[in-house]
Amino acid sequence: MTSIRKLIRGQARDIGFPIRRLLPDAEVRRIGPFVFFDHMGPAVFEAGTQAGDVRPHPHIGLATVTYLFSGAMMHRDSLGNVQRIVPGDINWMTAGRGIVHSERMPEDIREQQIAVQGLQMWVALPERDEEIAPNFQHYAAEQLPRAMFPGVQLHVLAGQAFGQNSPVVCHSPTLYVAAWLEAGASLEISSETANYPERGLYVVSGSVTVNEQVVDAGTLIVLEERNSVSVTANVSAVLMLLGGAALESSPRLWWNFVSSSKERIEAAKLAWASQDKNVFPPVPGESERIPLPDRQ
Repeated sequence: MTSIRKLIRGQARDIGFPIRRLLPDAEVRRIGPFVFFDHMGPAVFEAGTQAGDVRPHPHIGLATVTYLFSGAMMHRDSLGNVQRIVPGDINWMTAGRGIVHSERMPEDIREQQIAVQGLQMWVALPERDEEIAPNFQHYAAEQLPRAMFPGVQLHVLAGQAFGQNSPVVCHSPTLYVAAWLEAGASLEISSETANYPERGLYVVSGSVTVNEQVVDAGTLIVLEERNSVSVTANVSAVLMLLGGAALESSPRLWWNFVSSSKERIEAAKLAWASQDKNVFPPVPGESERIPLPDRQ
């Protein structure tokens, strides 16, 4: 029996920041609670410009998760948080009933022409938690546990895996692990992750072999539920393992809004369009905003 359900190459886009969008896919809308997945960059941005900046925009019903491989980003939100994100850190922003944030390129990164590369994920909240108070948690790289095996280094970002337990607080069973493999090294993803039946493996760089099938960089491997799988690096490779328990309901996605309720999304659209500060407070220090799109 194959361990691969589907291979997703995603779509290359330029949103002021070159990205590859892996989720949602036409056939695979989510993997566990992960409902959105962008691979950002690598990209270098010109000094003295706003290229690559993401102006203030709103969210409801989800948590955004940022993880960088190189460069840095500056996070600001309507709760008053200002946080520089560097490689290895986890920024976990829970939108709940509503939050606004921006992500901008630090000036030193522009001036030194440092490439910015990372992953932006959205984790849908369980229906019972969609309207909780917004929250922001930052976990520095050294707070997140690591594991080592022959030729393999692992950074356990969320959940329990490979004998490690991440301190990141999640609202449903969530698995998120970064892995670096030397050429010829293998990583066993076993059925021990019983709490995370839905899993995907993204090849950030390099090339791997899974069940005698070669998979190159930029590909999201959607694994069959609960199957064990062995992954071998053909050359040095960077991988991301993600997944979790299936969501109890099927959330709707419209622009930056996630909710089990169509009416709730319509209300969020109206609140942002009308600049209702009771629903979406401004981000301190920011004067710009991304307008509501005419359509998704």
